[in-house]
Amino acid sequence: MTARRVAMRRAAHQLLDHPRVLEDPIALRILDDESRKAVESDAAGFEGGRMAPYLRAFLVARSRLAEDELAVAVERGVRQYVVLGAGLDTFAYRNPHEASGLHVFEVDHPSTQDWKRERLRDSGLEIPASLTFAPADFEHRTLSQILATAGFREDEPGWFSWLGVTMYLTHAAVRSTLQFVGALPANSGIVFDYGLDPRLLNFAQRLIRHAMAQRVRAAGEPWLSAFEPAKLIAELRTLGFRDTQDWADTDLNARYFADRSDGLRVGSVARVVVAAR
Repeated sequence: MTARRVAMRRAAHQLLDHPRVLEDPIALRILDDESRKAVESDAAGFEGGRMAPYLRAFLVARSRLAEDELAVAVERGVRQYVVLGAGLDTFAYRNPHEASGLHVFEVDHPSTQDWKRERLRDSGLEIPASLTFAPADFEHRTLSQILATAGFREDEPGWFSWLGVTMYLTHAAVRSTLQFVGALPANSGIVFDYGLDPRLLNFAQRLIRHAMAQRVRAAGEPWLSAFEPAKLIAELRTLGFRDTQDWADTDLNARYFADRSDGLRVGSVARVVVAAR
């Protein structure tokens, strides 16, 4: 359910916001008929609420940041890109680095991947040769085993995107994934977002967080973790990441939303981290 809603917001961005922060010509196409009609008929109102534009801005900004950082990694010679919890992410189907040899691995729950394959088939989108699906059955296999089966090389650098996932995992599960990436060769790295510890939020932010948490819990996908930025960055350094950047709302707004005439900007109870080896 959350993957569907995120995809709808990315699609709404293509219709509502100019200039676009994230150019995604496939965003509408990959949606199911019901979702696409909801966005096309009322892109501004399908979600409702005053916070909808702020959340939409955060979702497209985190994807744009991930793709910008990937481009830098490709320039450094990285040729493996792993999208963890891919959902309906469309990068692999508009991969601008395919000619450079970038191979994409989409990791997700098997049922979610079956749903995505159905969406691709119904949309007439072909699965490129530069993409490998890696079904994630974490009850029986580690991330290392899942990726190895898909052809990922741990003796070569890899770049990871992990968006909209960590808040649904325990701290131990988050650390396990970061530890895996932190042990890969130099020039490897990861972009991920995380929920801020409620103790660091003001009253209005806590109300927003509570409302969002209630919504995802009702959908059967409760939030399980949140972090303090300073402690998280310190932990990343112990895991082998030499360069870490913690992107708050103000940072994302300065980079991607400055001087806009429509007032679109990020307002979120989450942040985005870029961590490189």
